[in-house]
Amino acid sequence: MAFLIALSTLVVVAAVVLVVGAPLRRARQPGQDGLGASLTTESPDRAAAASAGAVQSLEAAREAKYREIRDAEMDFRTGKLSQEDYDAIDTDLRAEALEILDRLEPAEEGPGEADGSDRASGPGPLEQQERVQEEQHAEEDRPAV
Repeated sequence: MAFLIALSTLVVVAAVVLVVGAPLRRARQPGQDGLGASLTTESPDRAAAASAGAVQSLEAAREAKYREIRDAEMDFRTGKLSQEDYDAIDTDLRAEALEILDRLEPAEEGPGEADGSDRASGPGPLEQQERVQEEQHAEEDRPAV
């Protein structure tokens, strides 16, 4: 009887891990830009739907990355991470968050506005760091759902 309980518990835990981890595994596959390569050959309605799906997946990835940054900060504050480890992890997580934000910005603008003609160059490292912090603080201020 105890064996059946342990086995069923393992099955339930494995199912939960697979369901919860699926978006994270999908977001980290190499070679994907999140928008799909065939948007130019599709009809405008299908391209808009694909773009909306890409924006949603990028927003989910952004929220997950912010959670990882907050978790690392909490681990550092509670003494689970040394200063050196925290600095390395924080640098990597913020760089990944910036990549997500850079991919999310043109996806939210739409196909006609993403040419970047209104900007001479992209934001500098300090502006990017400030953008990540602003996004993170804005998310922290939102009510929990």
